[in-house]
Amino acid sequence: MSTRAESLHAYLSGARWFGGKGRAFTVSDVHRLGVVPGRTESPVVIDIVELTYDDDGSTELYQLPLVLASDPDTHLDQAFVGWWEDPDHGWVHAYDAVHDRESMSLVLRAIAATTATDGLTFVRVPGHELDLEATPALFSGEQSNSSVLFGEDSVLKVFRKITRGENPDITTHRVLTEAGCPHIAELYGWIEATTEDGAPIHLAMLQQFLRTASDGWEIALASVRDLFSEADLHADEVGGDFASEAARLGTALAEVHEQLRDAFGVGTIDAAVVADQMNRRLDQALDVVPELAEHADRLRGAYAALAELGDFPVQRIHADLHLGQTLRTIKGWKLVDFEGEPAKPLSERLLPDSPWRDVAGMLRSFDYAPHALARSMPDDGPGVVAQREHRAEEWAARNKAAFLAAYAGDPEVLAGPALSHEEGVQVAAYVADKTVYECVYEARNRPSWLPIPLAAVARVGTP
Repeated sequence: MSTRAESLHAYLSGARWFGGKGRAFTVSDVHRLGVVPGRTESPVVIDIVELTYDDDGSTELYQLPLVLASDPDTHLDQAFVGWWEDPDHGWVHAYDAVHDRESMSLVLRAIAATTATDGLTFVRVPGHELDLEATPALFSGEQSNSSVLFGEDSVLKVFRKITRGENPDITTHRVLTEAGCPHIAELYGWIEATTEDGAPIHLAMLQQFLRTASDGWEIALASVRDLFSEADLHADEVGGDFASEAARLGTALAEVHEQLRDAFGVGTIDAAVVADQMNRRLDQALDVVPELAEHADRLRGAYAALAELGDFPVQRIHADLHLGQTLRTIKGWKLVDFEGEPAKPLSERLLPDSPWRDVAGMLRSFDYAPHALARSMPDDGPGVVAQREHRAEEWAARNKAAFLAAYAGDPEVLAGPALSHEEGVQVAAYVADKTVYECVYEARNRPSWLPIPLAAVARVGTP
């Protein structure tokens, strides 16, 4: 292994955004896409590192924007990747460029100028005047990607794991921005490259920074805390009642789905095919979560009802929607991260799907919030614990009904959904499928939380 490959291996292994932790791999290739224009000393390059995993021979691509300095830079010690002989610039000290303010300012100026180099294209969406004097700052909370804030003007999301093809986070935000959708952070620009065979690769996207935003999951938890602190009050009687916000979320999602239908069109899919996919996922889940076996007939019943619907419409959707993918601002709710389910390959994430999958994700999130908080609180005796569980069920039911009714366009948004038989069948099946996924996830990652989706499985058939 060369010095360069050794350094890249060590840096990737320790990066918080690296998705292959715990798996042995080798750095099998490094490909340079291009150089960010604007600086000759300590150039900023964008490299794609190919990894090959030892266990199955599969490969993945990761993006590394690098500052190549001829001398050490002590200000970037925390971002040091390695010291090696670069094929284009000789011996260099390489640093992860997202940590370097000057480098990120170069990237912002390249987007603003709609620059194109031999290997890179920086695209700007017309309409917003970018603040080129804003000081870049790396956001420390990101996991699978890296985000750089430019003051209170914009944020650059650098995709770390790269897949050939267009990223739905960019293509979806683009059409929603052009449609004037008020429920997203506007797209300001992006960076792309082209492979040797002409396939596009999306590397990063620049968006509006939502200065007043609050995380939807945290707002929901605050509402639940208010309810738990008032043991003698019902969910609709406490000051932190979330139902009106749940209804606004339902309206926002309905409007986003409508604009996505207009932009990407609508297709159809055979319900029996979808039901078969759900059954196969259940078969796999039973190997991981044996506790699902006693509920398997109920789950398969929900899938069988779906299979009888014939063809139903599919379209571009969010595909990984939950409260953690929402932000509340002074101008209303915003939906974020349209990349789709991270575990799925890009080819699957680009496929149209039923909008009821997004609805199911939100319904499950409304169920998770109160029960997750209840499990995190101290055991104050069976009476108190039982009271919390009762209130958790009440909170979840109230907010699911408000959300679903608003999504369906019912003016009595707190009175419950007004769904057709076909819509109700789809909701039940997609909720069941999502809950099975949650059971597998919790069994593998948070076994103490497994009772939350398992309890929901027993209620399959009702939203």
